Amino acid sequence: MYQPFVLSLFLYFPEDKSEYGPAAITFIIFMIGAFLTMRLIIKVSKREAQKAKELEEKLISGQRTQGNSEH
Repeated sequence: MYQPFVLSLFLYFPEDKSEYGPAAITFIIFMIGAFLTMRLIIKVSKREAQKAKELEEKLISGQRTQGNSEH
């Protein structure tokens, strides 16, 4: 009984198909923004992973030199 009413709150199919144009343009803009944001996050993540790896290697090599000097 309420199903058509509930669906009409969320779905809108205009009779005039020219209303799809601005929606498509907005969708494309947001998709490009999402793609660029994803690429930025991946780039920063790789950079941070490289820094962490370098720090880990420094710490490991530091422990080795301290371990050798104690004996």
